[in-house]
Formats: sequence, structure tokens, C-alpha cells
Amino acid sequence: MKTKSSTLTFRAILGPRGLERDRSVEIAPDGTIEAIRAVRAGGATYDGGLAIPGMPNAHSHIFQCALAGFGEEARGDDSFWSWRRAMYRLAGSITPEQLFDIARHGYARMLRAGFTHVAEFHYLHHGPSDVRGPETTQAVLAAAEEVGLPVSLLPVYYRTAGFDGTVAHAGQRRFAHDSVDDFMATVEALGAAVAGVAPHSLRAVPSADLVELVAGVDATLGRAAPLHIHISEQELEVEECLAARGRTPIDLLADMVELGPRWSLVHATHATEAERARLRSAGARVVLCPITEAHLGDGIFPAREHFRGGGAAAAGSDANVRISAIEEARQLEYGQRLRDRRRARLATEAGAGPVVWSWLSQGGGEAVAGGPAPADGRRAPMRLGRIEPGYRADFVVLDREGPHTLGHDWETLMDAWLVAGDERDIEAVFVGGERRVERGSVAGEAEIRSAFGRAMREIWRAT
Repeated sequence: MKTKSSTLTFRAILGPRGLERDRSVEIAPDGTIEAIRAVRAGGATYDGGLAIPGMPNAHSHIFQCALAGFGEEARGDDSFWSWRRAMYRLAGSITPEQLFDIARHGYARMLRAGFTHVAEFHYLHHGPSDVRGPETTQAVLAAAEEVGLPVSLLPVYYRTAGFDGTVAHAGQRRFAHDSVDDFMATVEALGAAVAGVAPHSLRAVPSADLVELVAGVDATLGRAAPLHIHISEQELEVEECLAARGRTPIDLLADMVELGPRWSLVHATHATEAERARLRSAGARVVLCPITEAHLGDGIFPAREHFRGGGAAAAGSDANVRISAIEEARQLEYGQRLRDRRRARLATEAGAGPVVWSWLSQGGGEAVAGGPAPADGRRAPMRLGRIEPGYRADFVVLDREGPHTLGHDWETLMDAWLVAGDERDIEAVFVGGERRVERGSVAGEAEIRSAFGRAMREIWRAT
């Protein structure tokens, strides 16, 4: 940990009020921003070009990094459900040692891509033979620590295989717990590593269990602890919920629990306008994963309507097929363009790039934090996703000389990055004021890649 304050100076920053030129950022020993001050143009030694808020990754299944490129062949009804079968094959074989190598590689990719924190929706709980123990969770946490990516661990509660209450099948055995008490024992054993809890979905969590689970989280972690859930991702899910419960998934959830700022609803692709209004009124947010939603053929969330209505949203890399913060933002904007057959769907007078990035980074910070600071003396939530005092000093620094930003001034650079750019336009990535990425490189890059390749060969040759 740093023992003294430090200062970083940038040619421009993307602050809450928009673009600000020539700014120094004073960083406290704990890695939070103390103050932001103007400096004389050209009169300072700069630490980088345009600093924008680091992007919190609000939804990740890190083990699925090893799935990209598998299960793509057309076999009958080539849908989300056929992809799940390939995922179960992978989940059934990974050892904790392989998971460490896969997670380390994936987390290094996140840093290079501009993600500066990750909420890990962790449901690979048990060993390959359903052996109970913390080894897989420890592998994930150790991987994140080694590459320097802060992680908010969200253990996932998973019990049933469908809305009819069918017991979890063999492919889900590493995910499942027998009861809420069984699961909460796992949560308590993990101790301070746990940031919040994720009921997997309403397919996997019976209604009575969900109510009991939230009560258990309140008692163990506090009423501000984040709660994340997959919901309304596929049309079939909505149809099955209507048939089994007489309500759509989001209405069912809202009728069972008190929605609020601690709740993050992942995907919500097929939410109705009435449901989206209900989320906005409650202060809950959606977590959008546009690359994964496109990869799985889920559909397009009506982000323009949600944005214009004042709704909160975060971004997640989910299945980690392609890990890129800017491509999540681009896919989100382009999806709206394709749906509407018009341009600039999430843009304002400030352009598209700054607006989309700020919307998602702020929402990501809120998704990680959960509810407001508790009054019971429990740990206060961290503040992420903005460049302003009190927030962690997480920055993605863009280069005006990058391959896709060359020739742009600071005012148009982010729009160029949104529509054309990638990681090669990132000059550096800072987490808590510490440089983690320098010109696309993270520490230990060669060994991380080698170990990942070895793990991939072991897993897929074995299966």
C-alpha cells in the first residue's frame, strides 16, 4: 500500500461535467482521489493524454474464457440452450489449477481492455467430482490478485434446473447447493472475500428460497450488500415463467423482494416498458453485456428508451468471448442503430463516446457498491466509475496518437474510439493511482499466455 499522496497530470480528463483540459489529480495513500486542480497548459510534465474513468466490469463468468470457439457448430436448433451444453462440458472438467491459469489470463485481458474492477458472478463452487471446498474460489481470487485487478466476489446460489423445481442435473452439479442454509455456510466460510450474493436466476432459485436468501444476506452481509441476478435474458425464459408462475420474471422478482439500489438485473433483454419503469422507480439498474447477448442471440435491450427515461445501466463481459470495454459500449450503441435504422441513438450534444462511457462506468460503480452506505457500522461501499474526489483513482488513458485516434483533438477523440478503436489506443491503465498497464502490456505477460494455452490444451483434449 502507498504511504504518501501522489499526483498524476493529464492533458485532459473526462469528469462529471464533461471534458476538462490540463488537470492534475491528487491521489491519497489509500488510492482515492483527494483533489483535481487545473494546471497551466504546457507548463506541466504530463503523465498521459486523456484520462477517462476506469470501467467497472459488472458481470463476469471468468471460467468461460476457455469456452470461446467451442460449441459453435450448428446442431439442430442452434440456440442459447445448445451453447449451455458446451458450457456444462467445460464446467465439469476444470481443475482449480487450470481455473487459476484461465482466470489470470482473462483478468489480464480485462485490464488491458480498460476494465479496472470486476464483479465476479462466481458459481463454479465445487470440485470436478462435486468435492466441497474453497479451492475453485481461491483460484479465482488469487488470479485477480496476481494481475492487480480488484475483484468483488459474488457467490451464486443455484438449486433447481427450471421453473418447475426440477433438481439441478448432472451438468450443474458444480454450481448447486442443497438449500439456502447450505449456501450461506459457503458464504460465511469465505468471509471478507465476499462482496455480495447472486441468486443465479428465477429458474435456478425457487421463490421461497429467494426470500430466505435475501434475509440471510441481510443478516450476514448487511442490507447494503449488492444483489445480482440473471433475468429475462431469453424469450423462452419469459414464456416458461409466465406459464409456471403467471408473471414475467421481473414482475415476479419485484413482487417477492424489495428492489432498490443494491439490485443489479443482468441482461433484462426482454423487459417490458412497464418493467423498466418499475426498475427506474426503485433505483435498481440493468447490467448489459452486449457482446455476449449478441453471441448468444439473446436480443437487443431497448437502451435508448431506458437511458432517456433516466435509467441506470452497467456493462459486463459475461461469457468473456471477447473482452473489451469499448466494444461493449460500441455494440450497445450499434445495436440501437441496427434496431432503429438510425444513427447516434445514445448520443447527446456531447457526442456518443463520452456519454455512453460515462453512463456505463457510473452504473458499473453503483453495481459494485450496492446500496447506500449502511448506518450499522458495516463496511461502506467503495466508490468507482467517476473521476472526482472520493472515488478510487482508476483511469484509462487514451492516446491521441493511437491507430484509431490519430489526428483527433481531445473533444472528438472518444467518439473516434467508440466507433473505430480498440485496446491499441490505450496508453495506460491505472488502478487506485497505480499503473497496471503500459502500452498494452501487463506484468508477466509471457508466462500468463503460456499457462493459459497449456490449460486449454489439457481441458479440451481431455473432453
